[in-house]
Amino acid sequence: MASPKDNQKTPKKKEKESDAGHHYSAADISVLEGLEPVRKRPGMYIGSTGTDGLHHLVWEIFDNGRDEAMGGYATHVEVTLLPNGRIRVVDDGRGIPVDIHPKTKVSALETIMTTLHAGGKFGGDGYAKATGGLHGVGASVVNALSVHTKVMVHRDGGIHMQEYARGKAKAKVKKIASSKAHGTVVIFEPDEEIFSEMGFSWNKIVTHIRQQAYLVKGMRVTAIDAREYKTVKGLPDLESEDAFFLSALPLDVPSRAYYFEGGLTSLVRHLNGAQKPIHKNIFYIEKETDDKVGVEVAFQYVDDISPRLASFANSTPTSEGGMHVTGFKTALTRGLNNYARKNNLLKESEENFTGDDVLEGMTVVVSVKLKEIQFEGQTKAKLGSVEARGAVESVFGEALSEYLEEHPDDGKAIVQKVVLALKARKAAKAAKDSVLRKGALEGMTLPGKLADCQTKSAEESELFIVEGDSAGGTAKGGRDRRTQAILPLRGKILNVERARLDKMLASEQIKNIVVALGAAIGDALDLEKLRYHKIIIATDADVDGSHIDTLILTLFFRYFRPIIEHGYLYIALPPLYKIKQGKEIRYAYTDEDKSRVLLELGVDESAIEESEGEGEGDDASTEENIEETTPTKGGKGKKEEKKKTGKVSIQRYKGLGEMNQDELWETTMDPARRTLKQVKIEDAEEADRVFDTLMGTDVPSRKSFIQNNAKYANIDA
Repeated sequence: MASPKDNQKTPKKKEKESDAGHHYSAADISVLEGLEPVRKRPGMYIGSTGTDGLHHLVWEIFDNGRDEAMGGYATHVEVTLLPNGRIRVVDDGRGIPVDIHPKTKVSALETIMTTLHAGGKFGGDGYAKATGGLHGVGASVVNALSVHTKVMVHRDGGIHMQEYARGKAKAKVKKIASSKAHGTVVIFEPDEEIFSEMGFSWNKIVTHIRQQAYLVKGMRVTAIDAREYKTVKGLPDLESEDAFFLSALPLDVPSRAYYFEGGLTSLVRHLNGAQKPIHKNIFYIEKETDDKVGVEVAFQYVDDISPRLASFANSTPTSEGGMHVTGFKTALTRGLNNYARKNNLLKESEENFTGDDVLEGMTVVVSVKLKEIQFEGQTKAKLGSVEARGAVESVFGEALSEYLEEHPDDGKAIVQKVVLALKARKAAKAAKDSVLRKGALEGMTLPGKLADCQTKSAEESELFIVEGDSAGGTAKGGRDRRTQAILPLRGKILNVERARLDKMLASEQIKNIVVALGAAIGDALDLEKLRYHKIIIATDADVDGSHIDTLILTLFFRYFRPIIEHGYLYIALPPLYKIKQGKEIRYAYTDEDKSRVLLELGVDESAIEESEGEGEGDDASTEENIEETTPTKGGKGKKEEKKKTGKVSIQRYKGLGEMNQDELWETTMDPARRTLKQVKIEDAEEADRVFDTLMGTDVPSRKSFIQNNAKYANIDA
């Protein structure tokens, strides 16, 4: 629609200058054919072109095999990391059809691999049951973003093969051998032109397929790490048509296989690990509604204050929840309130339980299966199917009432746990309101020890959380006052893993952090009010410093997780050594780095002793005059002369407070030269388990973890 301005006459001179803008015709419309849209905008289809997007390719192909198992057509899915950066995924399902597609006039296999929105999950009889695929883009997207793809279909007594390069078929589908097996083998190599990171994570893949084994009863999943495999005489090449399931071959490489009869109850038991349950029986319900929505829920409360909720839709993890989670929370809150009132376990004067109260200390898995499913986005992080809410609310609500009546001891223990959560919530709210109100009323009132920055722009503001007043004083003197704020902490902060919010906020150190950040805490956290978009933990390079790092990370993981998820939390990497030769100063951040620097300086490392403590270190260290020979001008055949490289001293830093302002600035605070580690959550479930093990009260589990992982520790003795 034209605006009044569009109808106004424009001077001819202006008209002439803008002629190009008026020549807008069909010729200006770009049409991307085939899989070009995927290569043009890969993030739209796989979320990102970083490590998450890279692994999303694996999940897309794996999910096709898993869907075959969900439909009852397959029993085994295998994922193999091959030596050349490729991935191999196999299932023993029906095999992708290879006959000619009536519409595209080419093989159904080629249609699926080279056409967006082509697959057997849109209707008809291809998939009579629920599947994880929705948009029909999985295999074709993987193909488009791979420099090489090869598919071998074992079907109808033969092996049918086709190869592709960046989404385009290199030749027609052809039968290359006979086979009595049935299933599909997909081998692909991600395109390094697309992905910024090319390394696959063995742990990430194993975690994902283990999770899927819990969710699909009767499915065996296997992961094989054959990246270091060397072809053995007598065994087929790992990419040849002679090999089907590689796990059937005697390969001397790491592998993992999972098969769980218990389904979600086994998953809840795994998630709880060494936690102490407060009731004996794990709740479990599996039922299909009249509308053909499958609902499966398992839960158990443990002696903890953090909830653990995992949700799935058609076996696809929904990290952002969705309608099924909403239905579960509604039914849980209503069911426990009704049971508590009915059995006089909740006093008349007390308010009803809230959703947060009933989730505290609960480990729960919610899974739904729908024939027609709607996700929000191709990465399927949130379920949008409205019918899932009603189905879960109805099925779970009814089953919960029956469970509580049939297990009165469990019901009583659960309600007592929730009553404690209610009381703690009210106490925590009072403490939180007090802290936040104090922060709002006193000043824009910031902690007394905080040396704030001058800019009010959160995007360019940095907060350094430093260990001790000594380091704080040095940092305050050496910082860029316009953009860098300093908050020194006194000693080790409270371990919040087992502390409720009211106790936490009674801690002066934690209260200072909350007020300094300005964004509240816990469920009240508002990132719009966050005062700094770079929060940098800067501690000493020793055991105490590492412990303080862990305590602060625990605080952020439990109560400021969105800050981590948005990429705002960092850890500073100050140098371990200052190496001085004459006027030249070099810094080394690891022992290996120190050896490299000394080698570059032509120094015999064994002849140098390190100094510790304040000062430049020259007087305290043993200095050597290192002589080296170099050819004189004129080159070969001429007499060589000796030159001295100069005295070399090494200072070993034990703390940030030992550095002067200039040293701290140029090594740790200067954005142009410093090294920061960004804190990321790659696997929230595993991170939760590790925090619980290391920071919780279960000593045997912590001891076992330390013993098993001690070889990986870099201990400063």
